[in-house]
Amino acid sequence: MNKIHLILLVVLTFVFSCNNKKKNVVKDETPKPNVLFIAVDDLNTMIGPIDNFSNVKTPNFDRLAKMGVTFTNAHVQAPLCGPSRASLMTGLRPSTTGIYGMTPDNEIRREGNSATKDITFLPEYFQQNGYHTMGIGKLFHIHAPDSVFNESGGRVKGFGPYPKKRFVWDGFGKGIRGTHGRTSTDWGAFPESDTLMPDHQSVNWVTERLQRNYDKPFFMGLGFLRVHVPLYVPQKWFDMYPLNKIETPPYKSDDLNDIPNVGLQINDLPMMPSTEWAKESGEWKKIVQAYLACISYVDYELGRVLDALESSKHADNTIIVLWSDHGYRLGEKGTFAKHALWETATKAPLMFAGPNLPKGKKITAPVEMLSIYPTLLELSGLPAYKRNEGKSLVTMMQKDEGIQDAYALTTFAMNNHAIKKDGFRYIRYEDGTEEFYDHSKDPNEWTNEASNPKYKSKLATLKALLPKENSKWDEKSNYTFQPYFVEQKNRGNVTGYEPVKVIEVDR
Repeated sequence: MNKIHLILLVVLTFVFSCNNKKKNVVKDETPKPNVLFIAVDDLNTMIGPIDNFSNVKTPNFDRLAKMGVTFTNAHVQAPLCGPSRASLMTGLRPSTTGIYGMTPDNEIRREGNSATKDITFLPEYFQQNGYHTMGIGKLFHIHAPDSVFNESGGRVKGFGPYPKKRFVWDGFGKGIRGTHGRTSTDWGAFPESDTLMPDHQSVNWVTERLQRNYDKPFFMGLGFLRVHVPLYVPQKWFDMYPLNKIETPPYKSDDLNDIPNVGLQINDLPMMPSTEWAKESGEWKKIVQAYLACISYVDYELGRVLDALESSKHADNTIIVLWSDHGYRLGEKGTFAKHALWETATKAPLMFAGPNLPKGKKITAPVEMLSIYPTLLELSGLPAYKRNEGKSLVTMMQKDEGIQDAYALTTFAMNNHAIKKDGFRYIRYEDGTEEFYDHSKDPNEWTNEASNPKYKSKLATLKALLPKENSKWDEKSNYTFQPYFVEQKNRGNVTGYEPVKVIEVDR
């Protein structure tokens, strides 16, 4: 090789090396995906992609399902909005934090709670990793702790708009004023226009921001208030569901005869309509009609969000996650409420869509809302947050990994838990009493098989999944709507317990 050839070889090697370095830099600087984080309050699994109950009309939930992955067997960590949302946003179980009741947004993280005092909330983690964060509506229990978002649209107080007088239900039922509180539960056509609904204004806010340009990836949270009670939406949504075509959920009047005492105490909701009352008064189908009308209204607003995203420059690089904070019973187990460790109270929709995810896929394995935090981090290419107690669902969505071992744990007040796994539900209450259901034979959970020797081995397997830690009630966490919860907190937190006053607020 002569001198000229040697020089050319060195030059080419240098150029090739530089090109490789440039390619590596480009690869490392690939834009992170945006995140559209959508919470729907009190939404059960009646939507089209999951149960399709009573021929519900949800074209935009169906549309989102075709865009990504639907988990048809997802469960919340608490069947009550405050602790459920605190768990999702902290990545910690209620049994770890002691947040079993309603906790002011700014009190979730505080020095007095060793589990949460230095926790990083989900939106904050994205902010700390270079994201511009925005949020509007009900995301935490009320809206969000101060300064969690770079931009906050806030949240309209309550769950209005409200008519001058309630239509059907007074909010007290058989409850004792000053003891049980007042529920917003009521139903009927109101107001006249969708534009008067707070959710419509929230979607306007989101739509405007989706049209903006950003110099960094964004995390945008949208919290719908419906389908939370009162079940008020304009008349046109009720018109979609003629009463003579409405189905009612399965119900047995003697269903609670084999339920342990603690379960009965938890299910004692005198401020809520009972199924027997709804049957006798002729209101049952009307309540279901109103709930379905609210679902279709939220579906419409979801469609506006999807349209705005698809028409924006962010359409191809945005992860969508849609979830609800718990299920909702519409007559099952004798009442109309969440507030239970049974299937219809713990199961809720969970949907993901975005780059590198399958389209139109459904997964029936039980999973947890606690998995949303680590899943979003992995999908976004962010480092895992070591404090998370949930498991990422990415490999399950992409490769079906982990399906056989999947289970979900739900907690309602201190040391009351439910495990869903392999088509079985196991419930254990604080006094050691139990419930056990085989969904292959009893999907409605009508027959408690906890004492059946046939299931002894399976029951023991599920029992082993119960949390080892059961923290005492957090001082700032309360739930005054049921005497059981007040009494349990008083009994479990003898030192430092402060009696709480019953207040009449929307639940």
